[in-house]
Amino acid sequence: MEVHQLQTEFFQYLKENMPPHLSMVDELCDLLDLSHDSVYRRIRGEKPMSFSELKHICEHYHFSIDQVLKLQNSTVMFEAPELNNSNHRDFSEYLRGVLKQCKYFNSFKARKMYYFCKDANLWYFYLYPELAAFKTFFWIKTIQNNPDYRNETFSLEKFPFTESFELGQLIIKEYNEMHSVELWNIESINSTIHQIEYYRDAGLFDKKEDFDAVIKALFQMLDHLQLQTEKGLKFMPGATDLSYRSPSQFYVNELILGNNDILLELDGHRVAIFTYNVLNYLITRDERFTEKAFKNFNVLLSRATLISGTGEKERNRFFNGLRERVRVLKV
Repeated sequence: MEVHQLQTEFFQYLKENMPPHLSMVDELCDLLDLSHDSVYRRIRGEKPMSFSELKHICEHYHFSIDQVLKLQNSTVMFEAPELNNSNHRDFSEYLRGVLKQCKYFNSFKARKMYYFCKDANLWYFYLYPELAAFKTFFWIKTIQNNPDYRNETFSLEKFPFTESFELGQLIIKEYNEMHSVELWNIESINSTIHQIEYYRDAGLFDKKEDFDAVIKALFQMLDHLQLQTEKGLKFMPGATDLSYRSPSQFYVNELILGNNDILLELDGHRVAIFTYNVLNYLITRDERFTEKAFKNFNVLLSRATLISGTGEKERNRFFNGLRERVRVLKV
């Protein structure tokens, strides 16, 4: 393939993978510190790009030259936003990163998210402040192993995590702007149940009132999710019909537990996101990889039951089963 054609295809790939409201030429002028004329000459293939320019563009937009050239090898390029961050950084900073990603997804005109839920979506825990505070405390103390929390017990009065809750609410609002397909299992809240149970048995709730408040908020979360599923739409707690946002398709798969995988379609292009180390995530736009991921998701979806909008009996059975698992905690 001629260098001219390769360079033309490179810029075509870049244009297709940028949010439609951005001007590729303006972006490249700022990024490479070039004039509009110089950028246009590179786009048309009249002026060859330097290796340093190519490297700078790929690093800035998080894709590899393999993706552009469609090299047939087994290498897949992943972006790892958390790789260079400290394990003990402010948790609000982590949530700001999630919020930034959601805003980026919403910058595309046509957008749809597919969520394979091993656990309930992270942002659903921020529907109500008491559950949000507990989950934030748990992630900081037990998952991040922050030494500042080593001898602390959970107290809503001492650890309200107001900023984290507010960021979580903003993430939910962004998510509510995306058409979504969620694939759940009856086990999808088990992690949270085990976390609450462990803290209860280990004496890590400061007061019984803190434990009771978290349980109540977990019930409220399930009630809200069931109401959303009934309507087939996403909205904030207490919202009116006028404020309902994007469609939500809620499926239940009774056979296979998921991996908290997220797949996205953004203006016809596909993105796959996979979690690791509980809270961290990897992102790829590799066409071969995302094609396989979508095929696998669709196979599982074909063996699942849709309970949003219709299927009242199955919907009630599923959410009542989740509530029964929470009630056991109160015994």
